[in-house]
Amino acid sequence: MSGITYTPVVSIAYHSGYGHTAVIAEAVKAGAIDAGATVHMIKVDEIDEAKWELLTASDAIIFGSPTYMGTASGAFHVFAEASSKIWFVAGWQDKVAAGFTNSGSKSGDKGNTLDYFQTLASQHGMSWVNLGLKPGWNSSTGSENDLNRLGFFDGATAQSNSDQGPEFVHKADIATAEHLGSRVTEQTRVLLAGRAALAAV
Repeated sequence: MSGITYTPVVSIAYHSGYGHTAVIAEAVKAGAIDAGATVHMIKVDEIDEAKWELLTASDAIIFGSPTYMGTASGAFHVFAEASSKIWFVAGWQDKVAAGFTNSGSKSGDKGNTLDYFQTLASQHGMSWVNLGLKPGWNSSTGSENDLNRLGFFDGATAQSNSDQGPEFVHKADIATAEHLGSRVTEQTRVLLAGRAALAAV
């Protein structure tokens, strides 16, 4: 099996209320593409049957949503509930999953949204990929420009001032999202190679 390069198919299923989360979604996409993935961007509030099929054909699905009132947005919840038709037939079983979120506050209860994504992934029998970064900006020598400056482990997070537009999304949060896209791609490639190796035994 040596010499074979696997190209993971990664779908980013996300909702963005005011554009900030869309910036993060695009950063995740950029990181995944740089790592060699084929990427599909799927806005969950505009999903149709063809896009559901794209999700089911993907090797990895990365969930994204702003954090509103301590959880994912209503539009994302509608999507998650609609995915029950896939759950019945185990359509996402053993796929890779990950997540990202944005809020106006440094914390903003973003951990609840990432936990919600993990629960959704677990119900579908998916394998969760965490951020894989130590926390940044937590020492006297740290900086708000550190990767993972907000110190979350479960996924990529961003903080966007509520009185500023998407063009002001913090550069460190964009870089952290790019890291997530790359990490998911790399971990998915390992999974695909492992499955191929087992099948060849």
